[in-house]
Amino acid sequence: MDGAPMQKRYRIIIAEDQTLVREGLRSLIAAEKDFQVVGQAGDGLQAIRCVNRLHPDLVLIDLAMPKLSGISAIREIKRARPDTKIIALTFHTSDEYILAAFNAGADGYCIKNDTYVELTTAIRRVLEGKKYLSPEISNKVLLGFMEQKRERLVSTWDTLTPREIEVLKLVGEGYTSPEIAQMLGISSKTVDKHRANMMKKLDLHNSAALTAYAIERGLVAQST
Repeated sequence: MDGAPMQKRYRIIIAEDQTLVREGLRSLIAAEKDFQVVGQAGDGLQAIRCVNRLHPDLVLIDLAMPKLSGISAIREIKRARPDTKIIALTFHTSDEYILAAFNAGADGYCIKNDTYVELTTAIRRVLEGKKYLSPEISNKVLLGFMEQKRERLVSTWDTLTPREIEVLKLVGEGYTSPEIAQMLGISSKTVDKHRANMMKKLDLHNSAALTAYAIERGLVAQST
């Protein structure tokens, strides 16, 4: 009798030093029809050996591991088997741990306070090739990113000279270099030099980008 095609089962290793937590995760994950827990590890060194021996699709790893930290284990696993997906599982919510985990090669970051639904969502997203960040910290990371962007805008703005700001405003208002030169009483060549200097300082690459920046800084009123 012809049957339906067999569903792919993703091979997963759980690296967690607390036995009860590890066993609980194994039972929950194994209940998913397309997940198969093929190995468990109680420390960082054992996690690396398990990955090298069992070739899993994904590793779920605690960052606070004995013998070798989770961060170091992630780095070594990715060095040896870059296609293996890794999700960090931890209580740590600080920027330093998040950055360290992703810099080491983690594909996802889950907090132990997350629900099981959130954990399985993370596993599936990462297996699809996407990055995943726990909902508990994603908003915090986004706010941090926006603050860094704001600080960068302020710091680059401070590098502009008063004359460059005058030119930037007129560029944003749509004037050409010859028109700006006439309005400011300088040569067109000098205007072009100011343009080039601003693009370099602001890491912008054309007049449209300069115009957008001028609007963002409030130099030009947006058309309605």
